[in-house]
Amino acid sequence: MQTIIEKLTENAQLIYRKSIDADATIAKLQSSGKGKFQAIFPENAGFTASGRFFKPYVEELAMDIASLSQLDSDEQKQALPKVVKKIELLLTTLNQFQVSVKD
Repeated sequence: MQTIIEKLTENAQLIYRKSIDADATIAKLQSSGKGKFQAIFPENAGFTASGRFFKPYVEELAMDIASLSQLDSDEQKQALPKVVKKIELLLTTLNQFQVSVKD
């Protein structure tokens, strides 16, 4: 399980780096009157965080990954799919955002 947590951490670091660029782009768009949305993800996406930037979602993911190592084996197995889903959602959304901004 330690190897899995290390891989999750690596993915979270990649997401963090991408989110910094994406948040800067969102800030520019919003300052020019564009990007008038209230949240990146809908309420039913699996995040408790909400916001117009990626930062709150990335922070939630980081806390989820950090808490995995403090759980027992059964709890880790239950929590893992939720963490993986958050990583998948963040990576997919960040990649789509990068593509849409380039156009």
